[in-house]
Amino acid sequence: MRLAYFQKVSLIDYPGKISSVIFTQGCNFRCGFCHNPQLVLPELFEKTITKEEIFEYLKRRKGKIEAVVVTGGEPSIHQDLPDLLKEIKELGYCVKLDTNGTNPKMLKDIIQNRLADFIAMDIKTVPEKYDDLCGVKVNINDVIESINIIKNSSIEKQFRITLVKGYHTKSDLEEIKGLINSPILLQYFNFTGKHISDLLSEVNMFKEEEKL
Repeated sequence: MRLAYFQKVSLIDYPGKISSVIFTQGCNFRCGFCHNPQLVLPELFEKTITKEEIFEYLKRRKGKIEAVVVTGGEPSIHQDLPDLLKEIKELGYCVKLDTNGTNPKMLKDIIQNRLADFIAMDIKTVPEKYDDLCGVKVNINDVIESINIIKNSSIEKQFRITLVKGYHTKSDLEEIKGLINSPILLQYFNFTGKHISDLLSEVNMFKEEEKL
């Protein structure tokens, strides 16, 4: 597994818990609005860190850090992800996994083996627009299967979406809400100038009065 970056302390990534955050390197999507291109595009990859560096810190901070978040990139493209989660759990930490839902088999195994306490899934758009928004051919059946696996599990869960003006509409959002039949966290695109697509700008940001 390629581990790109380790944030030692976060107060926002695991709701209600002080956490550390592990960022994996690599993703199977190419969403134009992605704000972490250095974790997605191989030509922008930076030096990785070792698992030993991370675990040395986690062992020292037991009792002060409550949880570990594994995010990306897309963690589930790495076949040894379950092994990493198991090792974190064995240290006594709660584990949150962020995913785009393209590996339902792995998600099912992670849930069944209790390797995560919380799973957050990013919904990108309505099914028929996934290929265009994600910049790749997407097996939408895998995405829908992952939604159902997470939705029907007893695990703590969160569905969320990043809304981009010109790409998402109110009707899209209503369709997505119907698909997941569960609360969804709305996030709004913020132009930083560092995105995968160079076609985006401030005009793709929703003004307060325009928010869906």
